[in-house]
Amino acid sequence: MGKKTIHVSDFTGTVLQQDDEVVRIVVLEHPDLVAGPVQLDATPGEVENIDDAALDVAVVEIHDRHGGGEPRRVVLTASEFDAMATDVPMAQLLKTAERVRPPKARKSTEKIDYGTLEHAGKPHRGRVTEEEARLVREQLDDVNKRLADAGVRQIDPADPEHALRYGFPDVS
Repeated sequence: MGKKTIHVSDFTGTVLQQDDEVVRIVVLEHPDLVAGPVQLDATPGEVENIDDAALDVAVVEIHDRHGGGEPRRVVLTASEFDAMATDVPMAQLLKTAERVRPPKARKSTEKIDYGTLEHAGKPHRGRVTEEEARLVREQLDDVNKRLADAGVRQIDPADPEHALRYGFPDVS
């Protein structure tokens, strides 16, 4: 038994042939969108006028006491937003306004615990804890197999540097 997948336009339900061009539309924001961005498929003809229907909008964040510390994002037509500037035209105001710097991205890497069998013996800068050294000494074959599988250097107890780092007896 075989299976056949049929692709259809999300907008019109039109069956899309295998050689048809498909346009992918990613919906980033919509009042009915509840769980983040979604993807829709359409034909080029179905979306050819989308640019004509586009609105000139201003997307602003309002930082005030009403958001519980979180800014509120508001979308309004550019002309409505422009009308709010009564002293200086909005175009001029935007050119001379103070720039906002995006927050610096933080490294979201979690700290690796080399004192676990999963990470013990991996090359790293810093001090080898007694727990890591004990795991390497007691389970050297398992550690070296994992290191070899990962394409990383293996630990040699006869190597003076490794012997010192992981507490192997001096063989010299």
